[in-house]
Amino acid sequence: MEHQDLLSGFIRMHILHHAAEDGIYGQWMIEELAEHGYRISAGTLYPMLHAMERRGYLSSSKTRLGRTYRRVYVATDLGRDALAQAKLKLRELFREIVEEARHS
Repeated sequence: MEHQDLLSGFIRMHILHHAAEDGIYGQWMIEELAEHGYRISAGTLYPMLHAMERRGYLSSSKTRLGRTYRRVYVATDLGRDALAQAKLKLRELFREIVEEARHS
């Protein structure tokens, strides 16, 4: 993914947003991100999910799906708090960028 270091924060926000709404799983998240123009591989997403879980933003459980299992991630209280703070910062940045564009 081009500019991965910059865009990875937005990807994490997407993950927290959806995990706060409902449980998510890796392949669904890859497809959801693709709808927003992010091309991310499983080799990038899964380490990100695992790191977010280690940091306490997500929790996961295995869910049986036929003969296989799917790991489902949900946002923790810490993850919901982090998302709320990130939304405030995103709104602030958005206003700054939009105001700057209006005055240019």
